[in-house]
Amino acid sequence: MRVLVTGSAGRFGRSVVVALAQAGHEVIGIDTAPGSPPEAAATLPADLTDLGEAFSVMNRFRPEAVVHLAAVATPFSRTDGLTFRVNSALAFNVCEAATAVGVSRIVVASSPTVIGYGAPGGWTPAYLPIDEAHPAAPWNAYSVSKLVAEQVMATFARSHPELRLAAIRPCFVVAPEEWEGMPTQSGHTIRERLDRPDIAGVSLFNYVDARDASDLLLTLIERLYELPSGEVFFAGAADALARAPLAELLPQVIGSTAGHASGLTGTQPAFSSAKAERLLGWQAKRSWRTELGDLS
Repeated sequence: MRVLVTGSAGRFGRSVVVALAQAGHEVIGIDTAPGSPPEAAATLPADLTDLGEAFSVMNRFRPEAVVHLAAVATPFSRTDGLTFRVNSALAFNVCEAATAVGVSRIVVASSPTVIGYGAPGGWTPAYLPIDEAHPAAPWNAYSVSKLVAEQVMATFARSHPELRLAAIRPCFVVAPEEWEGMPTQSGHTIRERLDRPDIAGVSLFNYVDARDASDLLLTLIERLYELPSGEVFFAGAADALARAPLAELLPQVIGSTAGHASGLTGTQPAFSSAKAERLLGWQAKRSWRTELGDLS
């Protein structure tokens, strides 16, 4: 297929482009920033917050599938107003333009932050581990913009039943070079996140290797017509980014989790990817233990 990837120069997007190209798809990379991998058959800088540009891109390349990753990528990295406006407009414009030109498969990137952890007034999970049925409770511009993106996807799924759309909630994405010591999206290295539970604990010690999350996207794109339209999937590593069980660590960082964390024994993570395994046969292959080697 010809697959158009928005945000193709990002820490996640680069791995997605490579995975799709290696699987034999023709990949079109769209990003306002340079750095899309050479595996992309073509790249174009385009401001997809402009609906006209979004239509122009879709008409120019006529993809069969779209993977929408472009966004203000982290909470509080830009002003709240810009973050909400950009992320919400990107999701709508990409879905609107793609469906208008006949794209049959669309996957939109969301975020685990829609669950609401880190809220200044406190947060208590309904249960652990968290799956796709857990209530959403966004509390900042970034997390609500990601929930809006999911709802935009679901709206188009309902209004275009002949198409197939889905959303993915990738956990804290770790790009391949970040295992080598490059700073992560939080500004800390992976080693620092392991050494200081207060850093990784804020996001419930969740993470996923960008290549594993890319494999899920690849599987989704290829198998969307086997699924009901509008599904949402978590994508996380099979273990927590922690040296001790979360039953011990989580209550130290987020006291309100104590009642539910007791069941997270061994290396079990706080987010479940069981739905992706059940419906798509996907499991993360990499962990911090396999990728850090002696540094673990």
